[in-house]
Amino acid sequence: MFSPVIRAYRIRKRHLAALAVLAVLALFFSRLLQERAGRQAVAALAPALAGRVIVVDPGHGGYDPGVVGKSGALEKDIALSVGRRLAANLGQAGAMVLMTREADTDLSDPGTVGLTAKKREDLSRRVALANDNKADLYLSIHVNSFTSPRRRGAQTFVQPGSAESKKAARFIQEELARVLEGTGRRINEVDFYVTRNATMPAVIVEIGFITNEEEEKLLQDPAYQSKAAWAVFAGTVKYFAGKESSPQPPPPFSGKTFAP
Repeated sequence: MFSPVIRAYRIRKRHLAALAVLAVLALFFSRLLQERAGRQAVAALAPALAGRVIVVDPGHGGYDPGVVGKSGALEKDIALSVGRRLAANLGQAGAMVLMTREADTDLSDPGTVGLTAKKREDLSRRVALANDNKADLYLSIHVNSFTSPRRRGAQTFVQPGSAESKKAARFIQEELARVLEGTGRRINEVDFYVTRNATMPAVIVEIGFITNEEEEKLLQDPAYQSKAAWAVFAGTVKYFAGKESSPQPPPPFSGKTFAP
């Protein structure tokens, strides 16, 4: 007597399972289409990078590993991997890219004695590379850390009071939040040597917390590194595209008049 009811219940259960699968697939393809549309939009704006001189600075290197994760992951390796990917994206868009390092090295002299002296020399030469070449933007790639393992998310840092650096960081931070997801962090204004001494807009990008177990794994994933590099690239493109579209102030009045 009760078998028809049981069969109906089983049919409904199968239907619900099928609907759940369809919902997951719909969400997946929706995100895929959104990502594709986002990349196409960035590609359309990419000509704004043509001729721009951009310094990509993978943090640490050589004697200086940066922060170290529980699994033994090194900040210097992650920063270099993301920096290379970022440089490739920028170069393909027509920018002139200068990397402060392209291998596991630092910029201090081998004969310099003392870690403090080596670090000062290393940092000063990174900034000098940008200043001497009159770079349009300085992008320093790092990995974050904190005493609490719950902290996570990518974040940008700029020199206090630098409006143009903050403008660039805003575009990059928005793309980090959109592409990497899971980060609600905001731009932070902190006095660092690099941002203080660079004569052009400078942004330090901390692409995640190596002290967070989940993010430490992600930071070592080549696919995730590519996403992080793309996010910084997309933000950079939108920053320069915004500069090009901004109205230029009229020249000062010279006192002369011209015939129509």
